[in-house]
Amino acid sequence: MPPRKRFLAAAVTAAACLGAQALSNTTASAADEVVSRGVTIPAFYNPPAQLPAADGTLVRSAPLPLALSLPGLDGPLPGHATRLMYKSTDSDGQPVAVTGAYIQPTATWKSGGPRPLVALAPGTMGQGDQCAASLGLEHPLTLNGRTTSVGYEDLAIYRLLAKGVAVVVTDYDGLGTTDRLHTYVNRVDEGHAVLDAVRAARSVPGASVTHNSRVGLFGYSQGGGATASAAELQASYAPDVTLAGTYAGAPPADLTAVTKAIDGSELAGALGWSLNGFLQSDPSLRPIAEAHLNTAGKAALSDLSTMCVGDAIFGYGYAKSTKWTTDGRSVSDIIAATPALQQFLDRQRIGTLKPSGPVRVATGVSDNLVPHAQARQLAVDWCHKGADITYKPVVLPDVGSALLNHFAPLLTDQGDAIGWLTDRLSGTPAPSTCSSLPARP
Repeated sequence: MPPRKRFLAAAVTAAACLGAQALSNTTASAADEVVSRGVTIPAFYNPPAQLPAADGTLVRSAPLPLALSLPGLDGPLPGHATRLMYKSTDSDGQPVAVTGAYIQPTATWKSGGPRPLVALAPGTMGQGDQCAASLGLEHPLTLNGRTTSVGYEDLAIYRLLAKGVAVVVTDYDGLGTTDRLHTYVNRVDEGHAVLDAVRAARSVPGASVTHNSRVGLFGYSQGGGATASAAELQASYAPDVTLAGTYAGAPPADLTAVTKAIDGSELAGALGWSLNGFLQSDPSLRPIAEAHLNTAGKAALSDLSTMCVGDAIFGYGYAKSTKWTTDGRSVSDIIAATPALQQFLDRQRIGTLKPSGPVRVATGVSDNLVPHAQARQLAVDWCHKGADITYKPVVLPDVGSALLNHFAPLLTDQGDAIGWLTDRLSGTPAPSTCSSLPARP
């Protein structure tokens, strides 16, 4: 079997081949150790007291063993991985340490020019530090009786590496790093973390990417919102990062609509992650939360703050926020009646700025978890601003499960999405579909 197919096959069958693995920490002292649901977070993820001034500066790096690694003639497949910590700036303008990983591929880039780089923004992983995507590269499946974490983004990462594309993965603010809570779906935090990951990758020892390498962004769900935000913020925040193309799959562009949709779904726990993230980003909202959340609601938010996706599905699947509030109203109803909450969510809206470079927006027409209509509206908003948009409605039947309606387009469209992005990295112009968007679902 050719090398590329060998490690792609390994990626696809990761869960079946590897089984559960327990994370361990061999470098942290007892004083350094942070334990999340029985998982000891390596001391690498503890940020230093002082951070560099420049965004994207590499704070520290270390070799990262890949669980799915096969021997090859030119080195291990898919390549050599490096664990990263780099400096970014959060939505309050404060310095923040962000972790992630850079993977230097063994495969050769054959489309001309220097090796390109893709910054991959993970989909929803959870809010516990053990859920970080960089840890998922080392341990694709973590199952210890207290937490369930699956590195499901590994497949997309390995498919990009197979094409000779270098990949840098961000863990986002507070996911992995032990000094703060993950600010789930915070537009600015995520966009900055993605762009600064590109900057950090350029300075990784031994990396083959340079300032001349074409740069692409890839993300689905939470990751689609992060890459969409990064494309909007690039011009003002990271003018040194020129974007050849951005894939934004199922982006949660309108959190008001998404908050309503996830309430009562299989992934209702994401509502708790959102609220936790809002309170981390804007502590002035805490009195509102204190006034409206009952004992069960406060306990749920505390519990969810250390959970991964699997934990939330098992523990809070189909939960309704009406059970979490003092007056029995849903969180969406409380948001609608509270100007401060409305204003906060309005600031998270993606689609108010023109994105840099061509963007492919994909959304499942039956997606009722990250609703199709609000993702399609993002494409409409961007087209009205004169952006170069490729809009892809993924037509699949409604299978009666919001989670499956959301997850199926990720797998169905992933190959086409990677093909579109690698075409941009090869220098092929992207045809805009804005003129045909009104006739498409």
